[in-house]
Amino acid sequence: MKKQALNPYLPSWEYVPDGEPYVFDGRVYVYGSHDAFGGHVFCLNDYVCWSAPVDDLGNWRYEGVIYKRTQDPLNQDGHMALYAPDVTIGPDGRYYLYYVLDKVSVVSVAVCDTPAGKYEFYGYVHYSDGTRLGDREGDDPQFDPGVITENGLTHLYTGFCPIGDKSRHGAMHTVLAEDMLTIVKEPRFLAPSQPYSAGSGYEGHEYFEAASIRKRNGIYYFIYSSVVLHELCYATSDSPDGEFKYGGVVVSNCDLHIGGYKPAEKPVFYTSNNHGSIEEINGQWYIFYHRHTNGTVFSRQGCAEKLSFNDDGSIIQAQMTSCGLNDGPLKGEGWYPSYICCNLFNDTEQMYTGGSWGHGMFLDSQFARITQDEEDRDENTGSGYITNMTNSTTAGFKFFDFKNSRVSKITIRGYGNGVFEVRTQIGGDVLGTIPVENFNYWTDIPCDIKLPDGNHSIYFTFNGNGNPDFAGFDLKED
Repeated sequence: MKKQALNPYLPSWEYVPDGEPYVFDGRVYVYGSHDAFGGHVFCLNDYVCWSAPVDDLGNWRYEGVIYKRTQDPLNQDGHMALYAPDVTIGPDGRYYLYYVLDKVSVVSVAVCDTPAGKYEFYGYVHYSDGTRLGDREGDDPQFDPGVITENGLTHLYTGFCPIGDKSRHGAMHTVLAEDMLTIVKEPRFLAPSQPYSAGSGYEGHEYFEAASIRKRNGIYYFIYSSVVLHELCYATSDSPDGEFKYGGVVVSNCDLHIGGYKPAEKPVFYTSNNHGSIEEINGQWYIFYHRHTNGTVFSRQGCAEKLSFNDDGSIIQAQMTSCGLNDGPLKGEGWYPSYICCNLFNDTEQMYTGGSWGHGMFLDSQFARITQDEEDRDENTGSGYITNMTNSTTAGFKFFDFKNSRVSKITIRGYGNGVFEVRTQIGGDVLGTIPVENFNYWTDIPCDIKLPDGNHSIYFTFNGNGNPDFAGFDLKED
């Protein structure tokens, strides 16, 4: 039976960022790194894979662990983490997984006969003399591999370029032979780092990390995370090794640059880095990306949005939603957990988790966050929820198809004397208020707030003293 698809698209206890989606034999598979809930650094867990039927994107199946960090000969003691991977089908029909460990700058490769089976270590990308890419004098460090295989050759895109680091020149493009390891065309730079961007067209959106590559209608799309962190940008070329021209922003995980429902430059989620790619699924293109939870940069969850293109192939920036992969808005009835909020903010404008990149990795105590009660990867956990709903905190959800719909209850706990205001627009009219008080345990608060018919958002704003936890809300149809 088909389920509604939500954002994040995986269970609330799963943390797979850096998503690389691919369709193989009627299913979409998502490969990514693997964060831990409550983790103190990025990517503490082994690689796992999830998949779903292309015509039922609310039904995700856990494929299990596909590769362990200790399988790499450089990491037999497990002291290094598996950073963001990518997958491509080789000329032999096998599936090749490319990745970089967190403390070395070489590209490792694993292989499997099926999309989500047990991958085995295969080798390291290297020059014809056997020197590993990244080890030769003058090589820029390797990071975040993205791959595409065509005509027996694999095109590899890599790089990590912090602002101001003149030793990092930009995203690199390298071509590999049919063995998937040996370099036949040495690295060249295709998108500049910040110190080398003058006159390039990339100014303000220079390459930072998260290289990914896709092809659509003869156009190659280079997807990457820019130096402002929260946005995925794209550049295009008519060849995988051609000149790539900056195109624009695909998605921002704080919805910056999206206007209409808010001022375009107002951030409406607490953000940091971003990583993902685009993929066509059952005739519709999507952008996969990630968001940050638990008040840190180390517990990231995958989200996805529908994508639209102009006639010339340019991408229209996608808006963050709660319905993501769903075929249209969510139903205007039923229980909705608060962790699917796509907007979370208060009157103190804050864009970055930890203030700004390089100035802490944790969200200040005045801001709400999405979290859970149980330990990492506890499949018996209840739904994630929003904690620390301080005064003026707004949680937004979009979109819903309201038909004689009303909010019939919310569920909260903790100290919080005040009211929850209900709106369908940021700054819009208050449709109703829900008085709350201190509750030691999760408590249902009944209400009866009529919602306008049509395709709308819904926003809950807490005004009062304390910082209650918000589990979710129930919608009824008359």
